[in-house]
Amino acid sequence: MSAERRDSVKRPTGAAQPGTVREEATPVAKPFVISKHRVFEAFRLVKANAGSAGVDKQSIAAFEENLKDNLYKLWNRMSSGSYMPPPVRAVPIPKKSGGERLLGVPTVSDRIAQMVVSLNLNQPLNRTSCRTPTGTELESQPSTPLGRRASGVGIMTGS
Repeated sequence: MSAERRDSVKRPTGAAQPGTVREEATPVAKPFVISKHRVFEAFRLVKANAGSAGVDKQSIAAFEENLKDNLYKLWNRMSSGSYMPPPVRAVPIPKKSGGERLLGVPTVSDRIAQMVVSLNLNQPLNRTSCRTPTGTELESQPSTPLGRRASGVGIMTGS
């Protein structure tokens, strides 16, 4: 038995010999649909929010020098499911009661990735309407980003 190639489909040929198969390459789509415009929008929001450099010491200005490539790399990794956030920079913050606590400062690209996720989860929910057989128009309840009804039916409450 031979190893099967990835991203290929074996289909019966229907040709002369029964049981023979041929391999067809099938295009593999990205597992996550993330708009490049949404990644750029996230960058604009992160830039407006300012903030300091992360563990990679790359500021927003330095990230912006190669903006097109940096955003493309981030989009490609996020939409393919291979994005792994880098470590955060630990910054000690003094407490009022004495002592200090550590604040984690993410890299610019990680802040953009977090903003992309936030924008996708908080996007406006569409309301839909439908007509009943009597002609009255009913407005259905909006769905959550996961596609569940907002009425609580099918939503896990944790209790």
